[in-house]
Amino acid sequence: MNIQLSRRSLLGAGVGTLAAPGIAWAQGSLAGKTITLVVPSPAGGGTDFSARLVAEPFGRALGATMVVENRPGGNDVVGLQSVLRAPADGTTLLCGYCATMTARPAIGGIGEIQPIRDFQAVGQITDTPQLFVTHPSVPATDLRSFIALAKQRPGQLNYASAGSGSMHHMGTEYLKHRAGIDLVHVPYRGTGETIRDLIAGRIQFYMNSPPPLTPLVRDGQLRALCVSSNERHPGLPDVPSAAEQGMPDLGLNVWFAVFAPRGVPAGQVAMLSEKLREVLADQGIRDRAFAAGALVAPSTAEALADRVARETESWRQIARTANITAG
Repeated sequence: MNIQLSRRSLLGAGVGTLAAPGIAWAQGSLAGKTITLVVPSPAGGGTDFSARLVAEPFGRALGATMVVENRPGGNDVVGLQSVLRAPADGTTLLCGYCATMTARPAIGGIGEIQPIRDFQAVGQITDTPQLFVTHPSVPATDLRSFIALAKQRPGQLNYASAGSGSMHHMGTEYLKHRAGIDLVHVPYRGTGETIRDLIAGRIQFYMNSPPPLTPLVRDGQLRALCVSSNERHPGLPDVPSAAEQGMPDLGLNVWFAVFAPRGVPAGQVAMLSEKLREVLADQGIRDRAFAAGALVAPSTAEALADRVARETESWRQIARTANITAG
């Protein structure tokens, strides 16, 4: 997000803090074990892509076997609960989506779970502008002309999301507020269902991280309107930025990151964070992400914890301004 807030001092052993380890954990403390990386959404979306991008090399770096497990349901609550109920020994981790960890909590969209309290940051995987797309039958070739079309047809065009509090929902509602347009919200359970209706022309507008959309844009099944940043995406040089389309500083980047549940010793979390950064330094992984339209952006655990806190508060402010609710 682009709203700048003062750095908050967060108490407790949750995502906002990573205390200095009281116990020295050996680098091989997870060696020989099976680590489950939970994706709280169906296969085929950005969270799933990010998890599978790192799972095999991350496990290898730890001397372990890492498997990806999709646990969708309840606006990601099912997957989050499965991680929190698992033993806090480092063998069950979460691949977290920015909306689940910041936007949904800001509007009360994940029940009693509080990511800042219940999870510890390990490190970021990718950080990428969203790609705005429409079906080729829609008479708009860029964001500016789509906004003009929406103003001509108030309440007649729709947009898809992965449910209340998702980046597709929060981001599009914020765009509606900024542009002064009226689009109808159509929530879906996952990216796969959304894309099928996009390709069929039943959905007029959608924003998401580039990986699931880029191949469809390249083969002409979808039309790219813009990316949500002030600058063009280096992997999509022909797609204009939102700033070029008269909509600067949207601040709608999508990021994915690894989290550990509360109770995992801080020293082990620090070791996981270090190993994840080592994995993401590999050029082959960076190239694989880039080819799909994603940008690898490793971080320290502390930087990720700060980002979660800052963006949660930013989304609270935006939700109040744009009248966004979990309903």
